[in-house]
Amino acid sequence: MDWTQRLNAAVDYLEETWNREPDLERAAALANSSLFHFLRMFEVVSGLSPGEYSRRRRLSRAALDLAAGNEKVIDVALRYGYESPEAFAKAFKRLFGLTPSEAKVPGVTLEVWPPLRLAVVLKGERSMKYRIVEKPAFEVI
Repeated sequence: MDWTQRLNAAVDYLEETWNREPDLERAAALANSSLFHFLRMFEVVSGLSPGEYSRRRRLSRAALDLAAGNEKVIDVALRYGYESPEAFAKAFKRLFGLTPSEAKVPGVTLEVWPPLRLAVVLKGERSMKYRIVEKPAFEVI
């Protein structure tokens, strides 16, 4: 299993823990890495910490649930692991710029965070033609 597969396994684990805080030690073990290196590697690859990624994904799922139906905000908040509707509303407002109740209004546009999937694209599979050319000395100012 290469490193992208291991890191994807860790991301899959983070996706599976959508209703609670993920165990980052477990995610690091799935990535076959120490916690320190997993946290650094995840942030370099994704631009987010694993905790921030999980929070954004959890709130994105909650936003889609709110936009899709007539569920109460408190029910959605509890389902997604928030202890109170106030904590949920605060986190929701910080990420989306509107309250959970406003997200339920038809026609409101929400910018949600899709699941992360890592793939490696290798560059340099083609040969390069080059030549060395001698030039007279010059000044750079």
